[in-house]
Amino acid sequence: METSISIKNLALSFGALDVLKDLNLDIGKGEFLVLLGSSGCGKSTLLNCIAGLLDVSGGQIFIGGRNVTWEEPSKRGIGMVFQSYALYPQMTVAGNLSFGLKNAGVPKAEVEERVNRAARVLQIEPLLSRKPAALSGGQRQRAAIGRALVRDADVFLFDEPLSNLDAKLRADLRVEIKQLHQKLHNTMIYVTHDQIEAMTLADRIAIMRGGRILQLASPNEIYNRPASKYVAEFIGSPTMNFFEGEIVSGDAVRFMTGERSFSLDGYAFGDAGLKTGPAWFGIRPEHMVAGEAAQEMPIRLDGQIELVEPLGSDTLVRILVDGQLLWIRLDGQAEISHGDAITVGFHPERANLFDKASEDRL
Repeated sequence: METSISIKNLALSFGALDVLKDLNLDIGKGEFLVLLGSSGCGKSTLLNCIAGLLDVSGGQIFIGGRNVTWEEPSKRGIGMVFQSYALYPQMTVAGNLSFGLKNAGVPKAEVEERVNRAARVLQIEPLLSRKPAALSGGQRQRAAIGRALVRDADVFLFDEPLSNLDAKLRADLRVEIKQLHQKLHNTMIYVTHDQIEAMTLADRIAIMRGGRILQLASPNEIYNRPASKYVAEFIGSPTMNFFEGEIVSGDAVRFMTGERSFSLDGYAFGDAGLKTGPAWFGIRPEHMVAGEAAQEMPIRLDGQIELVEPLGSDTLVRILVDGQLLWIRLDGQAEISHGDAITVGFHPERANLFDKASEDRL
């Protein structure tokens, strides 16, 4: 795969605070990469380093094979969309889209062509004569994206562009951004703390914590084989259920937690192979079943329903098992109530095991 952006040993410090630490990342040409993590993990800082808005403390940044580590933002061949729309209130949408091009001395006919093309792609042609105050939040964000598009950049950077919008608009614009990428095939880097945005938009997700990338993989790989307990907890809503215990081997490999013992027959250990000792056993709520289906599973638990959350398409249920609260996701509109007894079951091949000390996947 041809590389569009290459980041080598990147470091950034503010005084004694290390924000990015020896970070390496290669992004393919035409790839949609999402930087995902909680507040303060360094994702926006990394984006601003790529954009040239922050001076790095160490390392190098290459865009299209060219070392741009110390180049001005305007010379990096990027278009950037911010969380705040950053539109000029006194200008029309057309004026906002064309302002940067006019300042760069682009011929008038080409400016008009680029503005019209961006407006067509984003379906904002009827809005070109309006000023930002007359636009909805979604329309303003489309205009902000349009301002980046007219630059004809090879790389687009998005810094949490949907976080100021309501849920319905976020969902609508998320679809539009994905379709935009499918049309343009440009390299896009997108920062968010929203795992749904990350899972639905990305070709690959980089999950960040403490200025480092913990896992870089496709959405399916991160969901099915999280590299650490932190990643497993971060992806998925409700979060993964965890049992604390230890892996033991004898006639068969098992996981012991309190009075319970789970068979690990069918679990695929990683390249390092079987490792016994203290560990975490994780199972996602949607990988657990209830009722008659549970009786067919090799691992079964009896509990009591604490809470029912009907969502229409499925139902979230919180149950109490031996003093521990677990979440399960049931299909459809399950006819269950608070206080009911319930049996749930799951297969060990759907489990995720993590070392107790390092919290790395086993």
